Amino acid sequence: MDEELRRHLDAMKAELKSDIERVETALLTEFHKWASPAEMRARTHAAALRAIDLEMESITERVEKLEGKKN
Repeated sequence: MDEELRRHLDAMKAELKSDIERVETALLTEFHKWASPAEMRARTHAAALRAIDLEMESITERVEKLEGKKN
């Protein structure tokens, strides 16, 4: 009986390990599906913000030159 119980426990451990690996794979796959587009959006937003910063800097310089001519 002891040997039968050991075989049953070994089979249960193997099944549990398989289930855990399946869940881990599914979680990692879903995370990757989410993270990849999120990273691309973040890069796009960062590029847009850099462009806005450059435009604001240019406008600020133009305004400072105009104000300098008035004074």
